[in-house]
Amino acid sequence: MLDGGAVAGRLQPLSSFPFPCYIPLDHQRELSPVKDTVLELKNITDQLVHDLSGLKFGPPVTHVYQPLEYARASWDLYCSKYGQGNRRVILVGMNPGPFGMAQVGVPFGEVSLVRDWLEISAPIDRPKNEHPKRQIQGFECKRSEVSGARLWGWAKEKFGTPQAFFKDFFVVNWCPLVMMEESGRNRTPDKLPVDERTPLELVCDHALKATIELFDPEFAIGIGAFAESRVRHIFGKTPNMTIGRVLHPSPASPLANKDWPGQMDQALKKLGVF
Repeated sequence: MLDGGAVAGRLQPLSSFPFPCYIPLDHQRELSPVKDTVLELKNITDQLVHDLSGLKFGPPVTHVYQPLEYARASWDLYCSKYGQGNRRVILVGMNPGPFGMAQVGVPFGEVSLVRDWLEISAPIDRPKNEHPKRQIQGFECKRSEVSGARLWGWAKEKFGTPQAFFKDFFVVNWCPLVMMEESGRNRTPDKLPVDERTPLELVCDHALKATIELFDPEFAIGIGAFAESRVRHIFGKTPNMTIGRVLHPSPASPLANKDWPGQMDQALKKLGVF
């Protein structure tokens, strides 16, 4: 039998009843008002775009694309179709490649899978300062984003439908910017000098923290070492969420070229997702 102090510590009064009524604390989340996570994602995106607009990058970076501006309609559609409600698992990428999110506004955005499997298609504008070797063609782009083909291809094969995948998962990038050198080479955030990287980290960490907290996941998993490092930097050791890493599907990684889907399954099993 529990005494009054024990009951008060574990139960919460429900004030809407005309007599004292208590519910277990572990059921409060179920009875809480449903969060409009889509609206909150829009607010987070608006703030992120605003905060990034003031950052400057010097040589060897010559061009910077912001897909959350010129491909915002596609990103908003991704969020509205698949971003409502909590998630067990958040997968975090680093930043877009030139033939993925840079083209269509969706993380790891392999064009054919975004259009045909995720069923997302929206008008794509052009960046303000377009690189002649990295033109934005939107959903008309014929180049494959290999990392995206592997990630979304794995999800399609594993779960069958987007609805089944997004029931537990959501995919975001830590940074939405695409930074390029004069040659057209992609310059990733970890290669930036400290005076440019530090303000970028502050802005992107803030947005990622808000996004992960919004979805209240059991797992926050970096796709690659860099993304994992940002998640760990933001959250440290938290008893309520497992932080981990899966192998990045980039073809530049020799390991990723050896049955990446199988390695993805094994990594998620090891983390306890499956």
